Amino acid sequence: MAVSAEFLEYVLDQLEPLGGVTSRRLFGGAALYRHGLIFGLVSGEAVYFRTDGSNQADYEAAGSERFDPMPDRPAKFGYFSVPPDVLEQPDELAEWARKALATSASRASVRRPRRSRS
Repeated sequence: MAVSAEFLEYVLDQLEPLGGVTSRRLFGGAALYRHGLIFGLVSGEAVYFRTDGSNQADYEAAGSERFDPMPDRPAKFGYFSVPPDVLEQPDELAEWARKALATSASRASVRRPRRSRS
C-alpha cells in the first residue's frame, strides 16, 4: 500500500531521537534505514519494525499485526506493526527502533556460506 509523503515525513520526525534514520521508496511504501541497515517499513499509514525472538512478544502483546503485503499469498515476514501509542511518543519509538536495529544487525552478521565456483 502506498505511503504519503506527509506520513513518511511524520515517521522520520518521530524517529529523530534515534538519529541518522533515512528512508528509501520501496514498492509504493518505504524502507527505514540507519547506518545501512534496514530495520523498518512504512506502508499506507502503518509502520512496521523488524522482529525476532528477542522482541516479537512485545508486538504480539500490544496486538500488532504481522506485515503481509499480499494477503492472498500469505508469507511470514519478520516485521510487525508499531503500536499507535508508541508511534506517538518519539523517545519510546526510538527504544523500539533500537531493538529492531539490533535484530537487523544480528541477522546481517549471520553469513551464509558462499558456494565455491568450480
